Amino acid sequence: MAQSSIEWTEMTWNPTTGCDKISAGCKYCYAEVMTRRLQAMGIDKYKDGFELRIHEDALLIPFEWKKPKVVFVNSMSDLFHRDVPLSFIQKVFEVMKMTPQHTYQVLTKRAERLYEIHDQLNWTANIWMGVSVENEKVMDRIDFLRETNAKVKFLSCEPLIGPLPDMNLENIHWLIAGGESGRKARPVKEAWVWDIRQQCAEQGVAFFFKQWGGVNKRKTGRELGGRTYDEMPVQIAE
Repeated sequence: MAQSSIEWTEMTWNPTTGCDKISAGCKYCYAEVMTRRLQAMGIDKYKDGFELRIHEDALLIPFEWKKPKVVFVNSMSDLFHRDVPLSFIQKVFEVMKMTPQHTYQVLTKRAERLYEIHDQLNWTANIWMGVSVENEKVMDRIDFLRETNAKVKFLSCEPLIGPLPDMNLENIHWLIAGGESGRKARPVKEAWVWDIRQQCAEQGVAFFFKQWGGVNKRKTGRELGGRTYDEMPVQIAE
């Protein structure tokens, strides 16, 4: 568990760590880079590098938080990776169910597996389920997400590396967009972001613009048309 600098959450919780690349959005994976740093620091949880690992002891962490939290689940992995057993995913969902005071944001690129097992999971209202959609080639992930039993569904269009025209956002409640950051960041075009913003407005989807990214994301900032967009899908109780 760690406090997070990610604009749309408060902290991260990683019942699993490690992953492997499956699409273009993974090319410069921040979690892989961060894992190398943590491994070099001698952090035991990352001693095996970016190999997928399951951490049963991490399941107890949410019970220790005294105040309600907004939690990004598995910022350093993908809960729906094929090598994560269904039984363990169910344990994670049980923890989230048993701590309804917290809001959990789960994000995956493996939308097919999410769809395959969604009816074997207990979807409580505090579990927000999202899929990453970085370019037009993976827009089918939206359809898989739409068919799940998740109560709140969202898209993370970050790193946005291509346009996303004519999205069907039916039954999607929230969309996060953002450019890639880092030394080798692929550029995002302003027209892509405006088009996504317009689609959200037309289809009643809350829109959150996270960043322009680039080599220095603090310098490029997160304003779009002179303002910030921090819309959320539902009110989070203070």
